Amino acid sequence: MPTNGMFDVALQVIEDANLSSGSDSAGVSEDEDMQLFCTTGNVVSSKPLKKPSLKQVTTVKDEDQNKMKTNAKRYASLPNREQHQRFLTDFLSEVLNNAIFNATDRSNKVLNWVDPEELKRSVDLSLKAEPDSHEKLLELARATIDHSVKTGHPYFMNQLFSSVDVYGFAGQCLTDALNPSVYTFEVSPVFVLMEEVVLKEMRTIVGFPGGVGDGIFCPGGSMANGYAISCARFKHMPDVKTKGLHSLPRLVIFTSEDAHYSIKKLASFMGIGSDNVYPIRTDAVGKIQPDHLEAEILRAKSEGALPFMVSATAGTTVIGAFDPLEQIADLCQKYGLWMHVDAAWGGGALMSKKYRTLLKGVERADSVTWNPHKLLAAPQQCSTFLTRHEGILSGCHSTNATYLFQKDKFYDTQYDTGDKHIQCGRRADVLKFWFMWRAKGTSGFEQHIDKVFENAEYFTNSIKARPGFEMVIENPECTNVCFWYVPPGLRQVPRDSAEFGERLHKVAPKVKERMMREGSMMITYQPIHDKPNFFRLVLQNSGLDKSDMNYIIDEIERLASDL
Repeated sequence: MPTNGMFDVALQVIEDANLSSGSDSAGVSEDEDMQLFCTTGNVVSSKPLKKPSLKQVTTVKDEDQNKMKTNAKRYASLPNREQHQRFLTDFLSEVLNNAIFNATDRSNKVLNWVDPEELKRSVDLSLKAEPDSHEKLLELARATIDHSVKTGHPYFMNQLFSSVDVYGFAGQCLTDALNPSVYTFEVSPVFVLMEEVVLKEMRTIVGFPGGVGDGIFCPGGSMANGYAISCARFKHMPDVKTKGLHSLPRLVIFTSEDAHYSIKKLASFMGIGSDNVYPIRTDAVGKIQPDHLEAEILRAKSEGALPFMVSATAGTTVIGAFDPLEQIADLCQKYGLWMHVDAAWGGGALMSKKYRTLLKGVERADSVTWNPHKLLAAPQQCSTFLTRHEGILSGCHSTNATYLFQKDKFYDTQYDTGDKHIQCGRRADVLKFWFMWRAKGTSGFEQHIDKVFENAEYFTNSIKARPGFEMVIENPECTNVCFWYVPPGLRQVPRDSAEFGERLHKVAPKVKERMMREGSMMITYQPIHDKPNFFRLVLQNSGLDKSDMNYIIDEIERLASDL
């Protein structure tokens, strides 16, 4: 590394004899260049222009001519070394230096806060008729990085994703370079096979016997939960695929009152209706109460509705609670309901022998949502839907479009897996996760999970011993640590007074504002039920250690010292 701390991306420049002879590997000749632009370089002509004579060309300044030729080629989508290699080298160097290494340096800010109206003035977001120079594009890239939140920074703990995994980043770069769409073997041979290998291994880890079943990569956990609803409905009433909702009884889904909002949202989207998602009460630590679940199943049946699915949660969004999956499985078996487990957040714990017991009973589920981009820290987005029911995805969603899924191809068309998705075009989200898995091994993922849980336990024990910090959930199950900070000026106010609750409710938002304006860290907050705003620290970056936990505690105390 150079002494200035900057990395240089050195790409070998490969000389091409054709370049020196004036031909263009992008397929645009100099004659065509001159036909596209009038001699001013500003007005595009709709008619072919004759190649100007030598006398005409010499009337144009050399730099203007070069600009005309560069701009003329800019529309072409095919890369060529002469025009693009230096730009890509500089661009990748900018990304590595400022979006990867500097952005994850503890001594740098998580973000450079700018109010919205000021940001509009600071970054040129306008669209223009004429192309920008490569220098201007690099300037815009730097501005974008500078004003973006550095989600890979150790002190970004604001959502259920964070960190920049080097191998995941490498896999994502390769994905973008190859730009595949994963629906048929003929266009994505490696990725179709790669998906099947990864999904089978994930089903095996879940506990489906022999890894048998089906699965897909989805654009987010919400869509994965939507696939669960779709498959469960099809399993109960396969005619819904062709006849629609008109002849169906009222369908009812059951889920925790603390479940992810996607269950209601997708039920509404699919015509079931959000009112037909019956919320089940949770206990003091955020788990579904099985007795209330059974009572609600019986109530729905007494109303003449058709209960068909329970969506349990393994790692709720706020508290990080794991529902009692074995008891829920018993009820689903008793009443013939599809059991789905939304383990988008907590599914990563399955990689650890120590913590997989949090999901005891998940192996009895009909389907599971598991997002590697959350607890396993794969790059966004990387979400999976897994089911024990082989072939149900195709049965539920396939339409056999003959322009894409022809059955008379020269190879085995069982590898044309795209028809079981509701998407057509689809990114190869598998590559970054597979690349991480190969780089770390299953044992590496286990060490990662053990480390983030260790950090959560250390942080919990530390704030329990520190004056002013109070736990929302005394013993968190997952790496969500929910807590209040009661500043010195509020500690003498009676706890049962309205004043205490009102003032405490304002502490977390004010501290969040201060940390963001300073850029020192990002931790989210929220209320739940009747509880006032509290902090929710979510840990999934295994690069953190005990000193980072201490920094977070000290920083909250500092930011709230005068409240």
